[in-house]
Amino acid sequence: MQTIRTIVVDDEELARGIVLEFLTPYADINVVAECSNGFEAVKAITELKPDLVFLDIQMPKLDGFEVLELVDKNLAVIFVTAYDQYAVRAFEVHAVDYLLKPFTKERFDEALLRAREKMSRSHTPPLDKVLTAARRQEVPLERILVRDGSRVNVIPVDTIDYVEAQDDYVAIKSQGKTHLKQQRLSDLELSLDPKRFVRIHRSYILSVDRLARLELYAKDSRMAILKDGTKLPVSRAGHAKLKRLL
Repeated sequence: MQTIRTIVVDDEELARGIVLEFLTPYADINVVAECSNGFEAVKAITELKPDLVFLDIQMPKLDGFEVLELVDKNLAVIFVTAYDQYAVRAFEVHAVDYLLKPFTKERFDEALLRAREKMSRSHTPPLDKVLTAARRQEVPLERILVRDGSRVNVIPVDTIDYVEAQDDYVAIKSQGKTHLKQQRLSDLELSLDPKRFVRIHRSYILSVDRLARLELYAKDSRMAILKDGTKLPVSRAGHAKLKRLL
C-alpha cells in the first residue's frame, strides 16, 4: 500500500484535531506535520514534500492562498475553511475539493476519496490556475509575496513602480529593488486593482501613480515616463487603457 504523506494546516487546534481524527482509520495516510500558521506551512511543505495538504484559507501571517504561492505546486490540496466565498471558483478549475466547516465524516471521506482518485491518475489540478481563479473578482491584492531562499519578502502593492515579464517570471520593481517571482504577468494582472495598475504593454504592468507623462516616440508608438525617469514602452492597446483610466 502506497503511503500518502499528508500535512494538516489550520490556525485552530480543534479544527486540526477533527481532521486528524477523521484520518485515523486510514492506514495509508502518514501525517508528517501539523501547522498552525502560514509560515509554518511553507517551511513544512518545502522541507517534507507531502503528497496531500489539508489547508485552511483564513489564517494569520499568511493565508492559504499565499502559502500555495510560495511552495512547489506538485501536490494535492483540500481546502478546509469556514468561509464559502472561494468555493465556486475553486471548483470551476476542478480543485481537489473544498471542505466547508463544519463538515461531517461522510463529507470528509468523500473529499479524501476524490483526492485519492486524482493522485492515482496523476491528475491533480494546476495550483497556479486554482490560485488565479480563486482570487479573481475578490478584493485586489494588497501585498505580493516573493520567496528568496528561506526568506519571504512581503511587498505592499503601494510601493510597486511597475512589473516586467521575464519568461516564466515577473520582475517587480519596488523602492529601488527588483524582486523575481515565478508567475505569469497575465495571472498577476488579474489579481491587481485595475484602477491602479494598467497593462501598458505585453511585457509591462504600470502603477498609474508612478506615471509622470506620456511621450510620442514614433508613429503610433509612445513611452511612459515615470516620476523617477524610467521609460517604458506603451502599446496601442495600453495607450487606450491609460486614456480610459486617466
